[in-house]
Amino acid sequence: MRESGWGGGADGGPPFGVAEVTGVSMVPALLHGDRLFVHYGGRLRPGCVAVLRHPLQQDLLIVKRLVERRDGGWWVLGDNPAAEGDSRVFGAVPPELVLGRVRARYRPVTPGRQRSAGVTFSWLFSAVRPVSASRRLRAR
Repeated sequence: MRESGWGGGADGGPPFGVAEVTGVSMVPALLHGDRLFVHYGGRLRPGCVAVLRHPLQQDLLIVKRLVERRDGGWWVLGDNPAAEGDSRVFGAVPPELVLGRVRARYRPVTPGRQRSAGVTFSWLFSAVRPVSASRRLRAR
């Protein structure tokens, strides 16, 4: 995941930032190329989608759904059960590695294409969505 406008909230940085999704671990909620509005230092609870540092490679940022608090931190899973790279591989994520909560996603417009006002309005209506919490996920 790529990130711009590094936030941090608690460390004096701006409380909001934008990140880009790479990969398919969060399909169908998030698609490759989606942009995310991230609330750094936002309130975390089970079901939220969060940006975190990978516990085994801390220079890598990942986006996962928080499933539950366990001893040692958060149990996180991707929404795509076929994709690897979540707590089933690396265990619970320490709380200090969870950076922020994803508040919304938007799908960028393809550059260089002319669009009518109706098509642009339709894109706006469908492209920007809040990322909601899900209670249907349980730790495996």
